[in-house]
Amino acid sequence: MAVSPPSENNQEPSATDETTPLLEAGPSVQSNQESSLLQDTPPSEAEDDTPLPKVQIFLLCYARLVEPIAFFSIFPFVNKMILETGNLDEADVGFYSGLIESLYSLTQMLTMIAWGRAADRLGRKPVLVLTLFGVAIATTLFGFSKAIWQMMFCRCLAGFFGGMVVTLRAMISENSTPKTQAIAFSYFTFTSNIGIFLGPFIGGVLSNPADQYPRAFGNIQFFKDYPYALPTIVSGLFSASAAILTTLFVKETLTQDRRAKQKESPMTTWELIKFPGVATVIYIYGHTMLLAFCYTAVIPVFWFTQPSLGGYGFSPFQISMFLGAGGISQALWTLIVFPPLQRRVGTGGVLRACAFAWPFFFAACPIGNVLLRQEWKTAFWIVAPTVNVVGCGVSMAFTAVQLALNDIAPSASTLGTLNALALTVIAAQRAVAPALFTSIFAAGVRTQFLGGYLVWLVMICVAIGLTPAVRRLPAKAEGKIKDPAERG
Repeated sequence: MAVSPPSENNQEPSATDETTPLLEAGPSVQSNQESSLLQDTPPSEAEDDTPLPKVQIFLLCYARLVEPIAFFSIFPFVNKMILETGNLDEADVGFYSGLIESLYSLTQMLTMIAWGRAADRLGRKPVLVLTLFGVAIATTLFGFSKAIWQMMFCRCLAGFFGGMVVTLRAMISENSTPKTQAIAFSYFTFTSNIGIFLGPFIGGVLSNPADQYPRAFGNIQFFKDYPYALPTIVSGLFSASAAILTTLFVKETLTQDRRAKQKESPMTTWELIKFPGVATVIYIYGHTMLLAFCYTAVIPVFWFTQPSLGGYGFSPFQISMFLGAGGISQALWTLIVFPPLQRRVGTGGVLRACAFAWPFFFAACPIGNVLLRQEWKTAFWIVAPTVNVVGCGVSMAFTAVQLALNDIAPSASTLGTLNALALTVIAAQRAVAPALFTSIFAAGVRTQFLGGYLVWLVMICVAIGLTPAVRRLPAKAEGKIKDPAERG
């Protein structure tokens, strides 16, 4: 059953309306907060006409580069670093590599809510500056590690300060309006994708420079003693520069009045979860991101696996080309298609379209393998690239679900905690989902159960499950923007 759009009395609910009216709140929540929340709400029509502060959005997007660079920059060299640092057998490297990668997400998960509450009570800017400087230090130190326990400690430290994402999302919301938040979060998502690209690039190009670039670095003893310090120093400089720019130029978005009211009658985490619609949107957020994590974990190994076992048999160059084409396509869908589409059909409309398309996108992958097994190569090279580019349109759901999360917030002063709750779920998934789904893929390939397509059957079932969830999207999170003529 489709969810109807918001009624005119509650039109354009958004986290960017200083605080949105309570909808169907229980008596206890309403009695404690209704008066203060409604006093904060500005006229929505005036808010609609506020232009997007481009300089502030640019600075916040630059800060957004930090987390994906910090997370992904070690991937190209971490296995070799573990092998050389730990004096391990090569067979044991995978265990420690997975552990070190998971520690970042696990620590981030445990501290996310605390950072969100700090941002709601102390202010966005001080928390953002602190976490950016923290990541700068932790990321830089990783390259100087001489023991596995030091690598693990630095990774935990980086995850501890990874709560910057909570604050950034809240500040992007508070710098935009119902009219401009779609384009603001399109920029935000695009920047995150740039960071995902830059991280591995920095790690791969700059690691072990004495051997890679002997003319430039071969005679520098420092780079022989610390072969992995250069990429982590560069990654740390990104974070440090973002921290300095934030300190100098980024404006605080949590006003003194709202901060005072939040201290007087703050919502507990449990009250926030019970607030009408919040739990539903967090579930949809988690379900959407689970689809992203399982696909990004499985697709590289699927492309690499031989067609006779259920994959495409791509070379590293072909894999990189498909990854690059997918990344460009995702950026174009997010920047060009999403903003006008969201304005036309609303956030809920975008989410329902993506939920409908996702199972077909996943199903196209084993169909490509069938074409290769039948040696219909011409058909494969028409279908596979087209699906890779067009199918990336489902990535619009990532931005849409963030807008739904903004719109369901009880007030602007709870944005930090609400984003922290959602990102805690995401961090937990990122720590578990990749290993789980690649294991399912490996089991299917090894046993040739369902022709090696076991993981795609599981992923299609998970994707189908998103549709009934999206149908329960609260009216407040539909994200319908009415034209001035309709508002009368």
